[in-house]
Amino acid sequence: MISTAERRLVGVDLGIASDHTVRVLRGDGSEVCRRRARPTVESLTRLEAAALAGAPAGTRLEVVVEPTGPAWLPVAVFFTTRGHRVFRVASAKAADLRRFLSRHAKSNGIDADTLARLPLLAPGSLQPLELPGVEAAALDRRVRACDQGALHQRRIKDLVRQLMPVTPLTGELTKTDLAVLAHWADPRALLAAGRSRLLARITKTSHGQQGAARTDAWRAAAQAAVDLYGEHPAVAYSDLAAEVLTEVRLLTAVRAELVGHAEARADAYRWTDPARLAASLPGLAEVGAPTVTAIVGRAARFRTGKQFRSFTGLAPRASETGETDRKGQPMSKAGNRLLRTTLVRAADHARRADPQLAQIYYTDGRARRRAPQGLLRRRCPPGRTAACGPGPRHALRRLRHRRQSRRPGHGQADHRRALDRPARGPGPPAQPQARRRTAGDADTGDQGGEGPSPSPPGT
Repeated sequence: MISTAERRLVGVDLGIASDHTVRVLRGDGSEVCRRRARPTVESLTRLEAAALAGAPAGTRLEVVVEPTGPAWLPVAVFFTTRGHRVFRVASAKAADLRRFLSRHAKSNGIDADTLARLPLLAPGSLQPLELPGVEAAALDRRVRACDQGALHQRRIKDLVRQLMPVTPLTGELTKTDLAVLAHWADPRALLAAGRSRLLARITKTSHGQQGAARTDAWRAAAQAAVDLYGEHPAVAYSDLAAEVLTEVRLLTAVRAELVGHAEARADAYRWTDPARLAASLPGLAEVGAPTVTAIVGRAARFRTGKQFRSFTGLAPRASETGETDRKGQPMSKAGNRLLRTTLVRAADHARRADPQLAQIYYTDGRARRRAPQGLLRRRCPPGRTAACGPGPRHALRRLRHRRQSRRPGHGQADHRRALDRPARGPGPPAQPQARRRTAGDADTGDQGGEGPSPSPPGT
């Protein structure tokens, strides 16, 4: 057991185009040394020697960094290879402590000093960084590459929202939407093209899947924009339309380029998750399962479902004062944006496809107001984190057993009644589910302990 004074805490303020600023502290908060380092073996080796000077043999450094671009990776690889512990903390977590310390002591190394003190002030909130293996690293890169098209999609939607405030683009951009924007992004040109010409373009591009309703939606949005803007000089119709056309061409090229990345992502996922545990969860398929697996990593490191929810950012914020505990707070949204988006979409799809989740959504008002959180709690109860270890296997087995043990047609009828029920109306009481207790239940009991929330990784 290493005593407090024998600990070595290393805070590294990463520099992008400059040297890293480093502060090394003992376990009692006293300073060991100040250094500057570069991402080279020689420089980091000198830093390691200076940090361990005077420490007992076998002392492991506790290195704390922020996810500053790609600059954290060389530092993490070097120190984890040497057997030290590395913590990657969210910038928002360090900013709160930095704001306090800067009021009482101002120095150029205040950021590094703040990071070094985090293990002393909030040890339970730090999660040791686990670098991925070969297959997991390949999956992570492919998932990030396949997400590049989202940037152009958001840009197109923003530009169209300027041209047509009542925009018809409310979901995923389809090939038909891009075809319409490539020809008539200017609302005046769209109206001038006429209904029959627009209808023919939409019908042909969508292979008959879309028709008059979509045509009328586009024309209504264009007409509302012309009525609102008129010929006001502040609205540059032609220039905005030209910018939309450029983004459409870029998105088309990116999507064509990402076909190979998508195939490589599927191959990497087969090696990373051979049992396809993530893909077996409701709402996750060929895109969502690799995304969750790549971002979560080794999910068994989360001891409780509460830790996993905090990691995703889908846990509500805490607001307590005295004996008052305010419930119903908004989500913290701390963590990876892509993971949070994937889980929200998966929860929405699952409650539409799964009768049990549909009943929870329509009968539990709290689950309806915060559907992703409520459904995530149902799928990731305390002690069983999604896509990890033996716990989810037993959980999935019980879910399948409950579905198969239902009376024929009973689940489908319940689902139809739930979907037809008004959102605010009272729902029928939940049907009790009886099952036998198995030996696996004793090993993975539902009594998950409360634990600290891990720090979300940076993107």
